[in-house]
Amino acid sequence: MKSPFPIAAAALFALAACNSKSEPEVLDSNPDPMAAELANAGSIEMPPAIKADKTMRCADNSLVYVTFFEGDKQAVVRTEQGGTPTTLTAATAGEPLTAEGGWSMTGDTANVKIEVPGKGTLSCHE
Repeated sequence: MKSPFPIAAAALFALAACNSKSEPEVLDSNPDPMAAELANAGSIEMPPAIKADKTMRCADNSLVYVTFFEGDKQAVVRTEQGGTPTTLTAATAGEPLTAEGGWSMTGDTANVKIEVPGKGTLSCHE
């Protein structure tokens, strides 16, 4: 009985010689229809990270819940725990943060003055 090994080895050697390219051929049978648009798209700005999340006691003995964000151009204020959030923003750091309806806030993570519609100005601290 003859061994099939010499025939199989010869066949593999012959097949290996057929494709002498060193780089594999890549076929793109499903091109991305938005590839050009995505390549020309501008950069996007990531949302700021949370700097601090504070519960602050105000002069009238009420509480406000303030989330401060990195960059000092955005904060989220709630007048009740789990209440409706109001996002206050400023164009540049250091300016008062404002929102529609008469909201305004100045200060830092330790002390703030908040103008709340219907409640007036509140001085609050940590």
